[in-house]
This record gives sequence, C-alpha cells and structure tokens, in this order.
Amino acid sequence: MLHRKEKCPRRCDEVRPMAKIRVERRLRGFICTTAHPVGCARNVEAQIGRARASKFSGPRNALIIGASTGYGLASRIGVAYGAGAGTLGVFYERPADGERTASAGWYNSAAFDLCARRDGLLAENINGDAFSDGTKGKAIALIAEKFKKIDLIIYSLASPRRTDRFGVTHKSALKPIGKPFTGKTISVDRGEVGSVSLEPATEEEIDGTVAVMGGEDWLLWMEALLSAGVLANGARTIAYGYLGPKLTWPIYRDGTIGRAKAHLEETAKKIDGLLKPLDGSARISINKAVVTQASAAIPVVPLYISILFKLMKARGTHEDCLDQMLRLFAGRVYGSNLPVGAVDVEGRLRIDELEMDGDLQNEIERIWPIVTSENLHRLADFDGYRLDFLNLFGFDVGAVDYGEAVEVAVPLKLDGLP
Repeated sequence: MLHRKEKCPRRCDEVRPMAKIRVERRLRGFICTTAHPVGCARNVEAQIGRARASKFSGPRNALIIGASTGYGLASRIGVAYGAGAGTLGVFYERPADGERTASAGWYNSAAFDLCARRDGLLAENINGDAFSDGTKGKAIALIAEKFKKIDLIIYSLASPRRTDRFGVTHKSALKPIGKPFTGKTISVDRGEVGSVSLEPATEEEIDGTVAVMGGEDWLLWMEALLSAGVLANGARTIAYGYLGPKLTWPIYRDGTIGRAKAHLEETAKKIDGLLKPLDGSARISINKAVVTQASAAIPVVPLYISILFKLMKARGTHEDCLDQMLRLFAGRVYGSNLPVGAVDVEGRLRIDELEMDGDLQNEIERIWPIVTSENLHRLADFDGYRLDFLNLFGFDVGAVDYGEAVEVAVPLKLDGLP
C-alpha cells in the first residue's frame, strides 16, 4: 500500500457520481497516475480463484494493516479464500473525483469486498492513516463489534512519510549510507537501461526512514490491540522484509531502507515478548522480490527483477505475491511440518529460498555487467516485468475492453457502516 496525504472521504456514498469515461493509462516514471476499475477487479477475481484452490487451516480472523496492494492484498485474499478467515483491511487510498480515477488500491479493495460479501465471508474496511491513533482506535472498536477477537495481524505498510502521535512528520528516503552509489537501473516507461547515482543519506534521512518504515508503528498497533483485549490466544503477527542479493545491498540492505528493516526485525523480538502470555508470536517473513508499487520505486531493483524473472520462469520456480503468501501461510505459519530452512538463525521465516539459490544468483551476476538496452529483451524478462507493473493498476489485463467507457466512481463500504 502506498501511503498518501490526500484527504479521503470517509464514506463511499460521499464520492461524487459521474458519467462513464474511457480510462487510459498514464505512466510517469515509476508510477501510473491512473487506474482501471475493471482491470483491477479482474486481477482480484483471478487471485481469489487461485486462493480457493489452495485450502489450508489458518486464522479465524485477520487484521491486515496495508491491505490494498502487493503483499498486503495477497495476504488478505490468501487467508480469506484459503482459510475462510474474516478480514479487516486497513489502507489509505484515494476514491475517484470527477474524471480522476480512484487509486488502484481503492479499486482492489472494492473488488475484494464485493466478492467476500457475495461469498459469505466477513470483511470490513477502514480507509485512513494507519499511523494515527484515530485509525487504531477505529480498528479496535470495529474488531470488538464485528470480530470479537483477532488471531492474525499482518503489518505491510510502505509509505513515503509518517506523522507520529506528537504531530511530527517523518520522511523516508531511498539512499545509500556512508558513500555515494552508482549502479544500473531501468526506466519502466521507456525500457531503457541506464545508470543512477545517489548521494549518501544524511543522519536526518536515515532517522526519518527508520521512523517511517521501521517497527515503531507496528509496536504501537500491537500494544493498542493487546491493551484493548481484542487479541485471541495464540495470536500471531507478521511483518514483511527482504534481503536480496549483494548487488542490491548498497541501495537496499545496506541503505536507508535496510536500516529500517533491521529496526523492524528488532521490534519483532519486542512484540514476541509481549505476546508470550497469550502463547502468541511475532515474526518477520523474508519474501521474494516481486513487482509492487513500492519495489518499482527502488533504483536497481526493477532491472534485477527483470533478470530474475526470466531465469526463474525458465526454471519453473517463479512466484508472484499470492504464490508467496499461500506458501507462507500453509507451509510456514500454519504448517505442522516445516521444511528445512523455513526459519533461519535469526528466527525469520524464509520464503525467498528459490530466489536466493546459489546457481541462479551466479547467473544473475554473470548477466548484470553485460545487460544493455539493446540486449535487454534477450537477457531479461522486461516485458513480463512491465506487464506485472501495468497489471498493478488494472491495465493490460486479459479479457478487458479498454476502449469501453467505465464508471470510475466505484463504491466501497467503510468503517463498518451499511
């Protein structure tokens, strides 16, 4: 979920109605400024169909903080349709306004909500600032009224900024630490391989990134839920991380975002201690590199993913967000027989082992220095990467007529209201 500062209406019936329009994709750098409601709905429906076929014993009720895109959305679909769980999704998305489309996350959440209610699953939604005490209070009240107890909490936020409870706004930065970085990257809109140079982060930028993307807010959520008495015995909470290969470390693991992820991992240990009286646990899941709105913004990563996808698809080991989440829940979190390597020495759940295979990473290291704009389509699956990227926003989805005018003001039931 991309966290935004725009004001969002609290009720879906406050969205101003409008005539149907033809929605065109508009790319700008690493984002798409429009989203297609029908395409987003078809994506969600396809994921639901896959999750239905992967039944497992899982949670009864789940709170997903950051539930509208990427791993958060896949988590919600996975536990709802794989385990029959009731879900409360918290996100901060933009509804349509005039001829301006809603955000992809709004359309995703509306499609999930419609399907879940049709299929008799408990589903509630809160559209608001997940960092705020007000949103936490609203979630707790809704849990107490509709769910009674929660036994799985997924923390999956990606945000450029956070205003804390003291009114201080922190901003995150994607920068190296200690020394400048120059490396290869690719433009999603033009498909050209080039270079990117970044100056090292200041201490203020490092601290800001940790404040936004570290574990402080996760801990506040868990303390609030615990204090309110809405956590079930055996409650589990999971936050998502990424390690990746050494070629991404200067901008990721050894950079500002890596410092925030390290703080997230330390926070998991604190939360794990808090949950012991309930026989609960807190874990970090180290996931595979996939195409998300967040990963598209990180220099180097889109090109790396394009090469990775080509090799993993050739091996038959490629997984998307939903594949990963179904394997996480069925085989790691709720599985009785954990495979070797499922938990590392740091206590983290690992579902990135297929990506981190030694032979595969050696091949990526061989390709990396020689990939160029001219040989990109031979050495990497950039077409697959770009298709996944456009699909995030509901474009280039099969069986969707993009020449047809559609209603962009899609309603979404919020805050437990009718």
